[in-house]
Amino acid sequence: MKNLKEVKCGETVTVQKLQGEGALKRRIMDMGITKGTEIYVRKVAPLGDPIEITVRGYELSIRKSEAENIIIA
Repeated sequence: MKNLKEVKCGETVTVQKLQGEGALKRRIMDMGITKGTEIYVRKVAPLGDPIEITVRGYELSIRKSEAENIIIA
């Protein structure tokens, strides 16, 4: 399975599953990232952290550690 951390700039992916538990999973879901959501990867910082994405028409920056918990199709 591939996670969001491994996606390159300019790719659009669909969320297949969220990993993690408790507050971390809740935080990801509160950002609007749920199963079936399309995510466009806009930018990745030089060291890979943070990652700028577009979700549901708005822009977010997420940590690499959070992106590891987002499994994509």
